[in-house]
Amino acid sequence: MSHVLAAVAWPYANGPRHIGHVSGFGVPSDVFSRYMRMAGHDVLMVSGTDEHGTPIQVQADKEGVSPRELADRYNRVIVEDLHGLGLSYDLFTRTTTGNHYAVVQQLFETLHRNGYIVPKVTMGAISPSTGRTLPDRYIEGTCPICGYEHARGDQCDNCGNQLDPIDLVNPRSKINGETPQFVETEHFFLDLPAFAQALGKWLDGREGWRPNVLRFSKNLLDDLQPRAITRDLEWGVPIPLDGWRDRSDKRIYVWFDAVIGYLSASIEWARRSGDPEAWRRWWSADGEGKNARGYYFMGKDNIVFHSVIWPALLLGYDGEGDRGGEPGNLGLLNLPTEVVSSEFLTMEGKKFSSSRQVVIYVRDFLARYDADALRYFIAVAGPESQDTDFTWAEFLRRNNDELVAGWGNLVNRSISMAAKNFGAIPPIDPAGLTEADEALLAAARTGFTTVGQLIERHRQKQAIGEAMRVVAEANKYLSEQAPWKLKAESDKPRMGTILHVALQVVSDANTLLTPFLPHSAQRVHELLGGTGVHAPMPSIEQVEDLDGGPGYPVLTGDYTVGAKWESVPVEAGRALATPKPVFRKLDPSIVDEELARLGD
Repeated sequence: MSHVLAAVAWPYANGPRHIGHVSGFGVPSDVFSRYMRMAGHDVLMVSGTDEHGTPIQVQADKEGVSPRELADRYNRVIVEDLHGLGLSYDLFTRTTTGNHYAVVQQLFETLHRNGYIVPKVTMGAISPSTGRTLPDRYIEGTCPICGYEHARGDQCDNCGNQLDPIDLVNPRSKINGETPQFVETEHFFLDLPAFAQALGKWLDGREGWRPNVLRFSKNLLDDLQPRAITRDLEWGVPIPLDGWRDRSDKRIYVWFDAVIGYLSASIEWARRSGDPEAWRRWWSADGEGKNARGYYFMGKDNIVFHSVIWPALLLGYDGEGDRGGEPGNLGLLNLPTEVVSSEFLTMEGKKFSSSRQVVIYVRDFLARYDADALRYFIAVAGPESQDTDFTWAEFLRRNNDELVAGWGNLVNRSISMAAKNFGAIPPIDPAGLTEADEALLAAARTGFTTVGQLIERHRQKQAIGEAMRVVAEANKYLSEQAPWKLKAESDKPRMGTILHVALQVVSDANTLLTPFLPHSAQRVHELLGGTGVHAPMPSIEQVEDLDGGPGYPVLTGDYTVGAKWESVPVEAGRALATPKPVFRKLDPSIVDEELARLGD
């Protein structure tokens, strides 16, 4: 057993999340975490809503509410949506807790003491019409490096380079289109160049990463520049230094604050568990966590923050950059084992856009379709290694032709025939198994190694493909063996053997598919006569802030129960009930209906 951290990107709480978001951070991290738990590892899966920064402030102003009120609203919406998807967080929290503030400020203070955070006067943008600070990401212009015309003031999404608004060619406000004015302002900067050597050495030692992620990350090291980590803003974590902590116009940059959430959420989880030091099993590089592994899940637009900035913060906290230094009170902290980045999901050939209504939010999807239908589509056809287009026609096909006609059909016909003819799982004929019986059972058993290794290597498309191959072989086996033709009493032992083999493979395939399809896996487990929890689910709990702030909902759960990653012999004589369909067949009319909604 090893300790495995699943660090999942923090969804931003300025609105509901759409299916493109959860295809990048949500479902892949849950599939991985569920499998690793089933395989016997001690997994800690953490995240929460990212609630600071300018977009929250801007949206709150637009709606006439406080930033906290806006964050509270969407924190709850997002918690409910992720719960509906069955994402098995040990703790899904938020960045507006007293615990998070304390951890962020502790890292800031240590980095400052070690010389990696330095003050600098720079040019900041203000809106000529309002006189208010214009945040970096609300300035758009042409990238001076690659020429992309819609680069943001903090980063170019086309070439991935970090930018400052003043570097943009023809900068303009995304709020009202005016040209910003640039004035002097003082901020704290993270000295990223001081980590170039340490980051390079660390990245050179990474193995098994998706090639595009590693290549992109290494390219970023060629031109590291000091990066501002404070902002002219009223909403965020206060700067914990004398002369700054009481200022209402300066706050820590939301991205500095958000990536530290992986650590602060782990600490909050430990504090709530009754063992405040338990987090160290996943984080302490010089203690009980030295052999732990940490996997970070996100979309490709967030690679730089997880493969460069977060490791730099950890290196600086550990005192391992060019300037040296001493670790903070938390001790030496582990760097990521792997940054698992997905590409983008588009919708009907277009980029997701709430403003243009090219979008379907998670809760709207779950109100009309099953959670496992979405989870299946993301696993089998999602943007694992390249941009992928979600179309309603393809969703319909995957649901009806693969989930219903493939897996659902195998479950239904094998259990139905056994229930009708035997009322229970039939025994194997003492005469023994045929070559065809043995071959199918062996294919299912082999799946545990094949599928498991693929999930552990973050090859989830191949993994679910292998699991569904077992399903296809079982359907082929049933068709070839045709137990329904064995009507004579003398044929009953052979019919029972065929159905016993089929039900064993249904049980094995169900386990192989459990990380991907946990809701239906529980139902199949029960159809096979199983009792108890097969696929544990998260629950929403209302908790009090550990440090005196207002209460909030969290996602958490007990995942020590449930199926193990192994073949368990089905028990002859176990009663079976006539099954109900596991998946819903969808009417083709949904395609036109959903496309019409996009135009509303």
